[in-house]
Amino acid sequence: MREKLNENPLAQMALVGVLLVVGVLMLISMGGGGESESGSEAEPETSVATSAPTITSGGETPSAEATVVPPEAPPPPKAVAAAFNSGQTVVLLIVREGGIDDQLVKADTHVLASVPRVALFVVPASKIARYAAITEGVGVNRVPALIVMRPKALSHGVPTASVSYGYQGGQSVVQQVTDARYRGQTLSYHP
Repeated sequence: MREKLNENPLAQMALVGVLLVVGVLMLISMGGGGESESGSEAEPETSVATSAPTITSGGETPSAEATVVPPEAPPPPKAVAAAFNSGQTVVLLIVREGGIDDQLVKADTHVLASVPRVALFVVPASKIARYAAITEGVGVNRVPALIVMRPKALSHGVPTASVSYGYQGGQSVVQQVTDARYRGQTLSYHP
């Protein structure tokens, strides 16, 4: 049989194909086919707006803003609400203590110290319930999660935020704050 494999390229390709299929099936059955808790690639952002002038939560919508206010969401901590109400750009970083990507993003968010009118809050995943009014609104479902809220004046008093997952370098974090502060016209895309 070994001689047939060595002499026949079609048999070699068939064997490689069978081995690949078996390997993929084994990975899927062991749970390797799903999403990881903290991937190394940043994912697209989701934007959400809420209908109340105070910070509340909304539902996740893939490509548009939503207006939803679930009554069971407690208000965010006073420091977060005060930062939003004072017109600062609020940045929440939800991290899992001990996570590799989480530690890297946490270290890279310190570049925001040099950006004026930014309030950074690093939140351990175990304390995410205290921020449910915001995290439920943008649909946080894994960590590390970087949530950037538009300043109150730019969002016309209606809290609007974006979330991105995975590793975010310092430049990416600053760019997300810059995007949240954008004052110009936006164009809709129609394929």
